[in-house]
Amino acid sequence: MDSAPPDAVELVDRDNNNDDQWTESGRGQHSLPKADTGKEAWLFLICCFVLEAFIWGMPFSYGVFQVYYVHHSLFANSASGIAAIGTTQTGIMYLCTPLLALLMQRWPQTRRPGMFAGAAVIVASMVAASFCNSVGGLLATQGVMYALGGMTLYYPAMVYVDEWFIARKGMAYGVMWAGSGSAGVVVPFLLQWLLDAYGFRTALRVWAVILAIGVTPCLFWVKGRLPITTSNALRPVDFGFMTQLPFWFFLSGTILQSFAFFLPPLWLPSFAADLGLPRFAGSLGLAFINLATCFGAFLVGLLVDRYHISVAVSIVTVGQIVAIFVFWGLTSSQAMLYVFALTWGLFGGGFSSTWSGYAHAVGKSTPNGHVEAGLLLSLMAAGRGVGAVITGPLSEKLLDVGWNSHAKFAYGTDYGVLIIFSGIFATLGGAAAVGKWLRLL
Repeated sequence: MDSAPPDAVELVDRDNNNDDQWTESGRGQHSLPKADTGKEAWLFLICCFVLEAFIWGMPFSYGVFQVYYVHHSLFANSASGIAAIGTTQTGIMYLCTPLLALLMQRWPQTRRPGMFAGAAVIVASMVAASFCNSVGGLLATQGVMYALGGMTLYYPAMVYVDEWFIARKGMAYGVMWAGSGSAGVVVPFLLQWLLDAYGFRTALRVWAVILAIGVTPCLFWVKGRLPITTSNALRPVDFGFMTQLPFWFFLSGTILQSFAFFLPPLWLPSFAADLGLPRFAGSLGLAFINLATCFGAFLVGLLVDRYHISVAVSIVTVGQIVAIFVFWGLTSSQAMLYVFALTWGLFGGGFSSTWSGYAHAVGKSTPNGHVEAGLLLSLMAAGRGVGAVITGPLSEKLLDVGWNSHAKFAYGTDYGVLIIFSGIFATLGGAAAVGKWLRLL
């Protein structure tokens, strides 16, 4: 090959002796698509956005199913089990990701087949759930089966972003993670309409068809950029980064922030109803949170690419504090409710994009500068999973205990305790910024 096309770079064997040690160069026999730019990189990223929307569209919209199941005569006597379906979906998808990361880091050749298998499982789970006549059946299909398929489909895409985008990694992850926000704007309303018009069986089957149509094309574009060779297949996983103090600052911040992350979208509809606002106010507020999350994920990703990770964490943390303690705490009208929803979505929803900068910051503290980025991201997801599992029942207990306050605005309502609780943990989520101030990052 005399020259490389403008949108590709070349791989050459370092020693020319078939030892499978590859590097990028302008000459050679094997070409790679160019990172950060080019048609293939952008098609890959668009498909990641679409996958994110479809995979997380169901878990983040489960509330509409929960309301339907609670009021449906077939399931009305199992309210506690119905709530467990949603927490099982999110809990497994977050908490079990590190296990999947270890398997796919050890055997990277399983990533692509895993994506196809995962896609088949999530579609099959929706169809199987549509035939269920018990909460236990829904828990096994819409809960466990969907979560296992979803994380198997999702994790390789998350890892491949690290291969396709280098200089613009934060932006790329921000675009991908904005997909869940976009799904939150559209999917709940679509599912609500299907449930009201046709019932849960038809709604699940229609969603299965939509999943199959939406996900299938993405499977052919979401793939690795780097070849799997004998030097990276069956290689041992490097856990060295977990001994570094910066990693624990980032993980602790993620876990602490997760105790605030899920509360506003979980309780906003009932909070709006208790304030006596119109019925649509809660749903519209959720839509505003998800819409703002799209922009927040992208903008925070840009910050991560341009500045030290502590800058992005500090800005996001301050924004969350203002959103909760000022806008949520002083809410007494629709206008302020929507201001809070937009602000929380922008900063609270954008927090996930800070994860894309953790690998670089942790890598600077390791002896060899190496970090298993996919494993690190999976551990952050597991950290958020702690909040996903705990905050639901914990927030219910806090509301049951009661809040005796004579303060004005939302602070004086039963939800005042949740405002204080979520504000404290959103503040503690800025642990990485504290690490920078202490010169530990």
